[in-house]
Amino acid sequence: MNYILFDGTARNQLLPFTYTRPVADIRIGILTIREKWEAHLQTTTSTVTEDYLEAQWPMVEFADNVMINASYLPTHNLVKIVKGLGPNQAIFDGEEVIAFYIQEDAEVNFETYDIIEYTFKDLFRVAQTWDIFSKNHRAITEDYALLTQDRNSQPIPEQVIAINASQIFIEDGAVLPYCSLNASEGPIYIGKNAHIMEGALIRGPFALCEEATVKMGAKIYGGTTIGPHSKVGGEVNNAVIFGYSNKGHDGFIGNTVIGEWCNLGADTNTSNLKNNYAEVRLWDYQSEGFARTGLQFCGLMMGDHSKCGINTMFNTGTVVGVSANIFGSGFPRNFIPSFSWGGSAGLTTYKTAKAFEVAKVVMARRKITFDKTTEAILQQVFEDTATYRRD
Repeated sequence: MNYILFDGTARNQLLPFTYTRPVADIRIGILTIREKWEAHLQTTTSTVTEDYLEAQWPMVEFADNVMINASYLPTHNLVKIVKGLGPNQAIFDGEEVIAFYIQEDAEVNFETYDIIEYTFKDLFRVAQTWDIFSKNHRAITEDYALLTQDRNSQPIPEQVIAINASQIFIEDGAVLPYCSLNASEGPIYIGKNAHIMEGALIRGPFALCEEATVKMGAKIYGGTTIGPHSKVGGEVNNAVIFGYSNKGHDGFIGNTVIGEWCNLGADTNTSNLKNNYAEVRLWDYQSEGFARTGLQFCGLMMGDHSKCGINTMFNTGTVVGVSANIFGSGFPRNFIPSFSWGGSAGLTTYKTAKAFEVAKVVMARRKITFDKTTEAILQQVFEDTATYRRD
């Protein structure tokens, strides 16, 4: 069977992260949503996404296909039903379609379909940006079970303080001298060739992905994922960093999601709790207003390729778009559009020529080419977000 992951109705609620990737390529837990589905289905997938992303993520259609709403994460029961779908069958979660069978070039009319209502209690969906961090505890735990089943961890070094060692898994090539790993409240996964420097204090559930680094003396609390090739120091609580991003110095981030190719300057701090303990509202691209999150704790959402200078302060519930450059004293506004340059004193447009030049240098440092496809995606984001910029 050919499986295709589609963005679905959640795509706009997951901006700014879905400006530069399909929903399927959001990282939550240890793996991206695509990687989870491919592991469970034991096959590759393709994507239905925005037109301007298709060059990077093309759709591959066969005679018979199952379309899967990428905002739904695989669970045991869901995977079983998806694998069993036949012609003219669909799985629904209330009014939302989870998956459906379609033959090549056929028209979809759910009124003619046999509808399977999903009634199991294990449903797991990422429908809002804040779901990425707030549900990350569960995602790490489930990915850990998936990745470590019937496998043996590398030995935990003798000089490591390990609490609940049976829930700590270390991949080949990982280096972790003189650190503390506490897995009493959730598992800890250390990826291939990852590095935890001496003096780091880590509590699970926690995921350090391939080639990522935790700096000396870092304090990392549960529900945190550090994506591939990222570097993190200071204090981190319940944060998800997609990959190729750096928070290399002291400073606090909590209840936060950071995209790829981001850099947080030394002593960057995010507030994750309002002074009056009120519910946090977060910028919503769909309504173009501030949406209720239902959360008391919510920090920073930062899109790909954004940067901030030293001593930057972010207010509770701040959204930063793609390729923004933030600096200066004081708190910048809590919605910073894509391709913005400045801070609390005001924002101007970050011209694409300068932004792309920085991206080329940053990506080259990780031996990745800033190619024409990436440039075209960012150019489209620049154009699509012009309405949010004031100059």
